[in-house]
Amino acid sequence: MASRSLLQFLSGFSRPAVGNASLRLFSSTSVCRATLQTHNVIERAPSPWTLMAAVCLQRLPVISADCSPIEQQFRQMMHQMEQEKSLLSDHELQLLEDAERMSRKQADDYDSDREDDHGDQEIVLAQDLEDSWEQKMKSFQPALRVTADADQDLTSSERCLADSLVLLAEQQVGGEPLWLLPQARWQEGETLRQTAERALASLPAGLKATFLGNAPCGVYKFKLPQAARTESTVGTKVFFFKAVLSDCGGPPAGPGGPLLWAKKGELRRYLKPAYMTKVDRFVLGL
Repeated sequence: MASRSLLQFLSGFSRPAVGNASLRLFSSTSVCRATLQTHNVIERAPSPWTLMAAVCLQRLPVISADCSPIEQQFRQMMHQMEQEKSLLSDHELQLLEDAERMSRKQADDYDSDREDDHGDQEIVLAQDLEDSWEQKMKSFQPALRVTADADQDLTSSERCLADSLVLLAEQQVGGEPLWLLPQARWQEGETLRQTAERALASLPAGLKATFLGNAPCGVYKFKLPQAARTESTVGTKVFFFKAVLSDCGGPPAGPGGPLLWAKKGELRRYLKPAYMTKVDRFVLGL
């Protein structure tokens, strides 16, 4: 009697275990089947959008911009405050020391034995240093901030050194030449940033740049005309990536070449309004 009760007690644990095992087998099989169905749907339904990546290559300012009138007034005020509250520099202290030494030498009761013993060391007066600095200053020729010839050459990256420039490339879109940011079509197996890097490397100028991150900074989407649409192609999506020019590479393109450098205020002359609206959001006029 006791053995029969023990068998019934043990059988009570084994039955739920079998039920749980069948439940786990059913759940894993369902998940695998659902995953395969989803994968097959994705393979059968490719995206109707053509993906492209473009690079917004900027040449940052090389020199500081000219100060506005209020900036000049503020700079003069700060310079005056600093001059009034500042202490004497080492050079100014040396000027005072030299002047005091010269006045002692000109006095009637001057005693050279009381002066510090400098030995054979040559004493260089502060005034002598100022004279040498003045001669070096006269021989120094600063470079021109504005060069009319270079500023008018849109193909040169050396124009408008105080402004930020953006590179534009002339490309054929639907048989029509358009000025756009350098772009390329995405290929299977590469990331969008790699596509943007390939678009920059395909330019004839041999430019080198530093890309700012792996995520796009903007996107431009447009649909094809009804006559040009197909079931597999509805339109194009262009993803923009920002980059900073680090080396201008080889010589610039000749007049009328496929590349030009434009300031932010000049982009509207070359870009379409809808395209310009998207580009204007992430181009900084530094």
